[in-house]
Amino acid sequence: MFRPKLPTMPQPTGTVTPPAIVIEPTTITPGTPAPPSAPAVPASAPVSSRPTVQLTPGTALALVGGGTAVVLVVGAVLVSMLLAVAVTAASVAVCAVVLRSLLASGAKRR
Repeated sequence: MFRPKLPTMPQPTGTVTPPAIVIEPTTITPGTPAPPSAPAVPASAPVSSRPTVQLTPGTALALVGGGTAVVLVVGAVLVSMLLAVAVTAASVAVCAVVLRSLLASGAKRR
């Protein structure tokens, strides 16, 4: 009565065969190896694989403006979240004071 009954795993109801995989042989044709390509740049000039970034006064001003906008938006979001927490705390405090006064006045009447 107190022993749990464990469900039995259902057995497969037929023969299960894996799908047949057909492997077709491929022919390999030997080709002529390509000669290694020589660099076109003279050896005296060092070559950088990274592109150079030139900072003009216009792009610097755009970067400063974009950074300022990001800081202002993040600041506004954080201030609004702080304000929401403060308003919630104040409303909870007011509810606590009202409940306390209601319970105290109810206890005095008895």
